[in-house]
This record gives sequence, C-alpha cells and structure tokens, in this order.
Amino acid sequence: MTKKLINLVILVPLAIVLILLSVANRQSVTLALNPFKPDDAVLAISAPFFVFLFLTLIFGLVLGSFATWVTQGKYRKRARNEAQVAVKWQAEADKHKTRAEQIAAQSYTQLPAK
Repeated sequence: MTKKLINLVILVPLAIVLILLSVANRQSVTLALNPFKPDDAVLAISAPFFVFLFLTLIFGLVLGSFATWVTQGKYRKRARNEAQVAVKWQAEADKHKTRAEQIAAQSYTQLPAK
C-alpha cells in the first residue's frame, strides 16, 4: 500500500513534469562538439532539446549511482569480512557441538545400570 502511495505522490507528478518538459522543448538544437569550428557537421549532433535534457538526467543518475557505489565500498568490504568471520565461528561452534554430543553419548552409554 505504501509503495502505491509513493508511486502516486512522487512518480505521477514527476512523469507529468517530464512530459510537459518534452512538449515545451521540441525545438531542434545542435550540440557542437568542436569548440574551434562550431559549424563543423562531423562533430555536431542535432536533436530536439528534450533529448539532451533526458540524456543529461540519465547521465547524472548513472554518475551519482556510481559515486554512491564507490563510496560505500568500505562498508561492503567490512560486510564481506564479517561474513567470513561469522562462517568461521559458526563452523567452530558446530565442531564443539558435535564434540559435546559425542561426549554426552559416551557418558550415557558408560553409566552403570541399576
């Protein structure tokens, strides 16, 4: 229920804004990649302006996600190390449990009958 509410409150208005942006910025613009000769057709891209807006948005999202992933690397490394330690201690506990069960079984079979 919360997920549907979030979708309605955040994603629907965001979609409306993006659609309005797309409709308002349909003019074709040229992105010149040659700063010394801007009218060079080889290094120029013509597209509607909203395409450049969306590409910039997508690039920013990918770049931000990558930056977050890199900065959280120390926490992932710590989690891996702690998981390895937990597996080691679990194996140690299982070994001691098995040994305790063997000792209990031996002492039970060695009890004198009354």
